[in-house]
Amino acid sequence: MSGLALAGCARGSSTAAVAGTASFGNDNGSWDEGYALASKALRPLTGYSLRPLSVPEAIAYKLVTQMTLQTSRASDMIKWGSGYELKQLARGGQLTDLSGLWNAYRDKGWIRDSQRDTMQYRGAVYGIPLYESYYVVFYSRPVFARLGLHAPGSWEELLHCATVLKGHGITPFVSTQAGGWPAYEWFQELISKVDPDFYTALAEGKARYTDEPARRAMDIWHGFIRKGWMTPPDYDQGIGAAGLRDGRVGMFLHATWHTKNLSGADMRPLKDYDAFILPTVAKSTKKSVITESGALAVPRRATTHEAGMASAGAWLHPNVQRAWTDYLQDGSANPVVRSGNPVVAGLRQSITKERRARLVRYSEAGPPSLIQGNIEDLSAFLTGQMSPTATLRSMAERADEEWHTWRRDEA
Repeated sequence: MSGLALAGCARGSSTAAVAGTASFGNDNGSWDEGYALASKALRPLTGYSLRPLSVPEAIAYKLVTQMTLQTSRASDMIKWGSGYELKQLARGGQLTDLSGLWNAYRDKGWIRDSQRDTMQYRGAVYGIPLYESYYVVFYSRPVFARLGLHAPGSWEELLHCATVLKGHGITPFVSTQAGGWPAYEWFQELISKVDPDFYTALAEGKARYTDEPARRAMDIWHGFIRKGWMTPPDYDQGIGAAGLRDGRVGMFLHATWHTKNLSGADMRPLKDYDAFILPTVAKSTKKSVITESGALAVPRRATTHEAGMASAGAWLHPNVQRAWTDYLQDGSANPVVRSGNPVVAGLRQSITKERRARLVRYSEAGPPSLIQGNIEDLSAFLTGQMSPTATLRSMAERADEEWHTWRRDEA
């Protein structure tokens, strides 16, 4: 761990103050071009340019950040997980209260108050949404057209699509535990489409993993695997876009930030690919969508605190968001900014029109140690080392312990 942290420190530039810039610690160097585009829009508004300090390895980034937050050399802003990951930092008193910035955004109509839950701790806001992604199912329009299929609007239509794809030698769905975190994608999706209220209760520690909705979701997932409808557990999501393009896989459940990877595989929105939200298992079930949004936070001991606050206070300005989200080809947390990608724009319009409940992504839906342990259990399930029942039992036992610890520490 210390070696990783040192490697991360060596890779990044110094957090020492540089006039006219706001240093921005993050774990995604591949987005540096996007940060540069956002920076050009930020500077006329704030007087500061963004200076990304990218540590490409996630574990190393977290260690570096947590160490520097204890010093007077913290980055002016940091990229962090929302939900309980952000709460954990806020609980330690290491972040700046951004409630004033949030209220200013709200008054301008540049943010939805429903986003506040994942950015606050004990009533105070500690993060500004970095972007807004939705978990959807991508598919190849040419492949679907050739097989006489269309985007399914019901669970029965989804099963029909999977059956036809499998019958033509195409693996219907991407499902993998390669890289760790992807193991929870189908878990969160199926539970939310069985019972979104149960998913919310689970995320709040008010339901048990062994309850009926979780068992039903796992049984569906297990059934898909036994039918050969899922890719192998070591499938590399990095080749998912090419697999979709070439017709080796039929549908790819992923966040809408994946549109940039689809473009990189020479797939054009609405021509080569499209996307739909997974239908509910029962027609009467409330519609929902899993939503992901990283947090932009300002360390309390930032090297140039004024630069961090000014940049966070202008991040959701429409000029900044258009530059940023056009690069990402994803959605903006600012509801007045339309995505430049027509697939994402259409999905967002549908979500608003249907008044879908926006549910927090699973990785932010509980104490970090609980989520990490449960991801390991889900990985074991995917590799066949644990049965659905054993997986849920293990997750439930861990949840009892971790929620007890979290609430004890809160008290």
